[in-house]
Amino acid sequence: MKRIVCVWSTVLVTVCTTVPVLAQNLIIYPAKGQSQEQMEKDKFDCYSWAKQQTGVDPMVASAASQQPAGSQGSTVRGAARGAAVGAGIGAIAGDAGKGAAVGAAFGGLRGHRQRREAEQVQQHQAAQSNQRIDEYNRAYSACLESKGYTVK
Repeated sequence: MKRIVCVWSTVLVTVCTTVPVLAQNLIIYPAKGQSQEQMEKDKFDCYSWAKQQTGVDPMVASAASQQPAGSQGSTVRGAARGAAVGAGIGAIAGDAGKGAAVGAAFGGLRGHRQRREAEQVQQHQAAQSNQRIDEYNRAYSACLESKGYTVK
């Protein structure tokens, strides 16, 4: 989820940008009586600072993490390819049906293994992404706390 944040300058120009609302759902309290406008400006400043310090842009990170998951089609495709190859080899050996069955079994196993490996890579990438977002959240919170906000 994102929300629009606008910052007003002294020359009556309004600059708006999108600031991510992080999954952590931080509670930010203006402990020193900061106005809503000041709080929005400080939140944007801290967003920019945390992004620069950590190299993480949560808007980009969240878009990258929404990749489609692998499907079970790789097992079926592997079986189909294996059956085709097996049928060809079986035809040469004199029994195309038996060759197709053996090829389908091996192709299906290979496709299943490839899908499992892809899922493991995806899980590892998600864990790394979560770790980087946590680092960003710590930097963002530290910045807000330094500006006199209570962050929970």
